[in-house]
Amino acid sequence: MKFDTQGSEESEFKEAKKTSDECRSLQMSYRFQLQLQSILLTTFRSPYFPFSSFSLLNSTRESFCCGKDLEMKDVKLASELLVRDPLLLDNKIAAIRSAGPHKLQVIADFDATLTKFWINGTRGQSSHGLLKQGNPEYDEKRQQLFEHYHPLEFSPTIGLEEKTKLMEEWWGKTHGLLVEGGLTFESIRQSVADANIAFREGVGELFEYLEERDIPVLIFSAGLADIIEEVLRQKLHRSFKNVKIVSNRMVFDNDGHLVSFKGKVIHSLNKNEHALDMAAPLHEQLGDTDDQTADNASVKKRTNVLLLGDHLGDLGMSDGLNYETRISVGFLNHNIENSLSIYQEAFDVVLVNDAPMWGVIKLVSQMCSTES
Repeated sequence: MKFDTQGSEESEFKEAKKTSDECRSLQMSYRFQLQLQSILLTTFRSPYFPFSSFSLLNSTRESFCCGKDLEMKDVKLASELLVRDPLLLDNKIAAIRSAGPHKLQVIADFDATLTKFWINGTRGQSSHGLLKQGNPEYDEKRQQLFEHYHPLEFSPTIGLEEKTKLMEEWWGKTHGLLVEGGLTFESIRQSVADANIAFREGVGELFEYLEERDIPVLIFSAGLADIIEEVLRQKLHRSFKNVKIVSNRMVFDNDGHLVSFKGKVIHSLNKNEHALDMAAPLHEQLGDTDDQTADNASVKKRTNVLLLGDHLGDLGMSDGLNYETRISVGFLNHNIENSLSIYQEAFDVVLVNDAPMWGVIKLVSQMCSTES
């Protein structure tokens, strides 16, 4: 999560949008067709994924007969899973299922993981990029901070210790501008209402499935918890007692004006399980008095993890947890040809082309299955 405005976000993802447009309008390279075909033909041999294997492989074989004339949209991978090591995944599913749902928790990134990367052909906004402060002067100041610090965040010549200090400085200054510029809760509500942001299909069903089984969901974000909660409220139209937002929490006065932030700053380099104690649960903000997920110690005793993310750095979200078994799911939303092999090495499961959540729901159902 970055402190960008809508304008900077569009600039940041310009190259990604260009790549996606080319994928839709140009032919896939023959080399990539063969590479992807090889991956697909060795995927879903696991008995846990019979729902995808037959339709996927049949459509793939039929599509590849077209050779160089094949276009990206013809591959029809939008809802398909790619499994790097089916046997390893089988073993992990079996271990989690044997331990039971009471040992499982889900850790998820928010932007471009729970939310869509593309919406009606345009890049979806992030939970921070959608924020309109209602004060052009302060929007411009936040933009200037983004342009200064964002390159430093990814600089290969800056050490981790120094970079961590820079990120704390960036987040602190940005939070200060939000307070000084008179951000109101109403402006957050209106920003979300006007935003180009949407959840992946199946996210609500996934949360409901996990809630029914008392499996906690920790949404990790270096952005703003209040915005994420408002997105959940407006887009899913309900709260979930098992969902906790591990992010930066705002404090508003009685008139709805931002006055401060709670706890320590959560930034891009400390967004992991150690940040759990900094966050308040979603149901607390919504006025739900049933405090079933507020016991952080109990959450940390759940040593089996399903991790969902769209960047390699999201794998660090479980670093503070002494987990026994972790299944990682990576959402590869764009630039597939250049990134697929890297994602397959890093994640147990990769979902491509801005896929919906149905595959994840199937995966969770196998983890929670009582059948031997």
